[in-house]
Amino acid sequence: MAENKLTYTKAISELEEIVKEIENEDVEVDNLLEKVKRASFLIKYCKEKLRNTEEEVKKVLSSLEEDKKASSKDEDV
Repeated sequence: MAENKLTYTKAISELEEIVKEIENEDVEVDNLLEKVKRASFLIKYCKEKLRNTEEEVKKVLSSLEEDKKASSKDEDV
């Protein structure tokens, strides 16, 4: 899977598949390290995506709150 086309949804889906394979013992020992490395990458990717999304949502909400306050001040005049 190309990293530049990776989305949060794709990463979660792939991570769930890796977990299922490991839990079902469907991973050969020779491939286990690669699966664990990939899972680690996907977890980091998802955490970063969530962190960035949270920051953006906070910015939007803050902007809306500022607009609301500005509107209230205009109405008071």
